Amino acid sequence: MLCTRCRIRTAVTDDGLCTFCSGTRPALPDGLMPPVPGPGGWGTGTWPRSPVVLSRAVVALLGAVIAADLFAIVTGLRVRDLWDRLATGGAPAVHGEDGELAERLSAAAAAAQTATYLATAVVFIIWFHRTRRNAEIFDPGAQRMGPGWAVGGWFVPIANFWFPYRVAAGVWEASARPRPAGGWRPVSRTPLNLWWAAWVGTLLLSRASGRMWDRAEAPEEIVRAAGLVAASDALDVLAAVLAIVFVRTVTRMQVERAALREVPPAPEPAAP
Repeated sequence: MLCTRCRIRTAVTDDGLCTFCSGTRPALPDGLMPPVPGPGGWGTGTWPRSPVVLSRAVVALLGAVIAADLFAIVTGLRVRDLWDRLATGGAPAVHGEDGELAERLSAAAAAAQTATYLATAVVFIIWFHRTRRNAEIFDPGAQRMGPGWAVGGWFVPIANFWFPYRVAAGVWEASARPRPAGGWRPVSRTPLNLWWAAWVGTLLLSRASGRMWDRAEAPEEIVRAAGLVAASDALDVLAAVLAIVFVRTVTRMQVERAALREVPPAPEPAAP
């Protein structure tokens, strides 16, 4: 039977929870602790690498995505309003200077969305891959997909609706901070689940709105399509905000997790 909370691992307790969700997972074996640490708990090789700088870049770029989406919503609603006037009252403003300006601004917004999205995707995937590598060091037993899927999982058709989530779930588990007395402290997956639900919803809605916009010919059809495109952009804003929460939470957990790795004392200088 699967765990009633995470629906991934096997339930082991009487109330239907797995070892992680119930907080009873054993501590990491001593053999997983590397003998030589890097500065400040971070390093290379068998030591985790800090995701802090990358996370700041991702958050900044997600802020740019939000700004581009808001710009697109404003310009898109302006185009919708002009076509709505034509559909309901026969006002020809959409074919005049106002319409041309609205179309140019809408095209500029679309270009800004594309640029910010691509830049954010590149940096986010780099950050995602680094946190997955760190998770392999923190707790390899919690990983169900290899580090390569942190990159490749986004590009596999159909599977990209699920594979990155499985990678993120493993990273989330491995980054959880253990209890001082032993065992593992369960961390709610709400930020992860909300972000992923919004992300998948954005993908589906954007595809539907794009097809509707491409097929729209009559003014009434253009009005409906423009409204759906604006709704898709609004959902993308929500997904970007939730992505910021997810990135900041995972980064904070990994920083705290790395800080628990004890640094052995420096060897005393040899006697002359």
